[in-house]
Order: sequence, then C-alpha cells, then structure tokens
Amino acid sequence: MEVRYGDLDPQGHLNNAKYLTYFEQARVSYLTELGLFSKGQSFSELGVIIADIHIQFQAPVFWGDPLKAGVRTVRIGRKSLTIEQCLVDAVSGKLYAVGTVVLVAYDYARHETTAVPEAWRRKITDYESP
Repeated sequence: MEVRYGDLDPQGHLNNAKYLTYFEQARVSYLTELGLFSKGQSFSELGVIIADIHIQFQAPVFWGDPLKAGVRTVRIGRKSLTIEQCLVDAVSGKLYAVGTVVLVAYDYARHETTAVPEAWRRKITDYESP
C-alpha cells in the first residue's frame, strides 16, 4: 500500500482516519481473494455491514513508508464475523496498528441481519486453515 501525501495530517504522519480506509481496502482484497466479492459487484449484494471497529495505534506512519496490511477471520458467529487486521512495514515488519472489525451478515433489501451463509463459512474456514 502506498502512503499518499494527501493521507497525511498537519503533523506529517498518516491521519488516524486513513487507517480505516487502509483496513477497508485490505478487507475488500481479502473478500475478493475468498471469492465472496468481485470487481463491479455492489457491497449490498455481498451483504455485510460493519457493527464495530477498534484500532490500536502502535507507531506513526510517514510518507514513503512501505506498508502492507494483514487480514484474517478469527471468529465466525451465527450472524457475524470477527476480523483481525494489522498494518505493518512491508520491509521490516514493524507494527504500526492492529484492529478488530465485526462484520454482520445483512440483507439490504429487507434492512435486517441474516445468518452467515454456509458457503462463507466453508470458504473462510478452508482459507484460514493451516
């Protein structure tokens, strides 16, 4: 991931709100790799909504720092997925931030939560298994 100049705050480091954007980009890539989402598809078709996000900042990120983001599912509930994420230096592995995101299976047409589809469970479990 590239730290863009426009992503910096007046102090010269990555604006804290941008971590959410970087985490989101990583989650979209993860869901795409799982085969649950594809380019051109609407997120309302996928059927997830964010219920909770927590980020712990470990170190500041500066313009030009080489970044990569990690994503993994750590829990699949009846209606939700708990995702752990991190932002690290792509060269040294230095940890910049860790986060937890709860995604809820959601039917946008009916405006209500739904059960996590069995197909999602299988794909995630297969992908996350050692």
